[in-house]
Amino acid sequence: MGAMSARPNPEAAAQQAENTAPHRAGFACFVGRPNAGKSTLTNALVGQKVAITSNRPQTTRHTVRGIVHRDDAQLILVDTPGLHKPRTLLGERLNDVVRTTWAEVDVIGFCLPADQKLGPGDKFIVKELAGIKKTPKIAIITKTDLVESKALAEQLLAVSALADELGFEWAEIIPVSAVEAEQKAGRTPSDKGGDGRDAGQVELLADLIAPLLPESPPLYPEGDLTDEPEMVMVAELIREAALEGVRDELPHSIAVVVEEMLPREDRPADKPLLDIHANVYIERPSQKGIIIGPKGKRLKDVGTKSRKHIEALLGTPVFLDLHVKVAKDWQRDPKQLRKLGF
Repeated sequence: MGAMSARPNPEAAAQQAENTAPHRAGFACFVGRPNAGKSTLTNALVGQKVAITSNRPQTTRHTVRGIVHRDDAQLILVDTPGLHKPRTLLGERLNDVVRTTWAEVDVIGFCLPADQKLGPGDKFIVKELAGIKKTPKIAIITKTDLVESKALAEQLLAVSALADELGFEWAEIIPVSAVEAEQKAGRTPSDKGGDGRDAGQVELLADLIAPLLPESPPLYPEGDLTDEPEMVMVAELIREAALEGVRDELPHSIAVVVEEMLPREDRPADKPLLDIHANVYIERPSQKGIIIGPKGKRLKDVGTKSRKHIEALLGTPVFLDLHVKVAKDWQRDPKQLRKLGF
């Protein structure tokens, strides 16, 4: 009987290589000017509303981690506040948080909106990044849905030239639009919508980041989306809803503290209810009326809107009890900052 042919099967070889590829896990953070689309990108990658997003710059105050689970890698996203020239004690603390985070992550993604020219703020950040030698850096052009392809090409060239000028090279430069995916945030994965094109672009970003992470088993259990304590995330959702109506009048004067979250007693197992008591802090008594609104309407809207997001996050019906309190000039007072969790 003749010897069997031992010709290699390329498909089987590829399959085998794929099976033996090491699992990777690590931390990535997105940096950029305030309002460069960092939180939106985190939400799009994780597929749920995790970091607070608002059209108001500087609304992220906590290092919120979103966790992307893949077969080949686990990507833990650390969302830092935007780096900026500090004007208050809070501003200085936020900048310290950013630099500390950069020193500890495995990959840094620099976010630059497609619809805004590279400005002094961007150059300031990229210059800081150039000083972090070992960490791979990716340039991410966000909000690409807002521009024509010519403007996008110019932005890609500009960000590439900036790295050359500062003597380093981007590991990748990638354009994304997370808007489509962000609109789907909070829906179940099977609840598809839109044309999925942007979601694919976000997926590609995860594909590019994964190989840059160190070899490691998963660092978090499969179901986790974030390691932020739930109370902090609930506070952020309330704060986002509170900011929505009063953006121009009270941009940074709002802090939220969740005092307690308790399951309502004597409820049947199939009809649970979670009681959440939270305080919305402002800096001056004159701001109280702005937050509460005529006949309490605005505060009621804040409650309704944030409750929907909180229920989606926690997967349980919620009774939300909100109170507005004054914490005089809290942004400039170290003791108040500590009390409010900064």
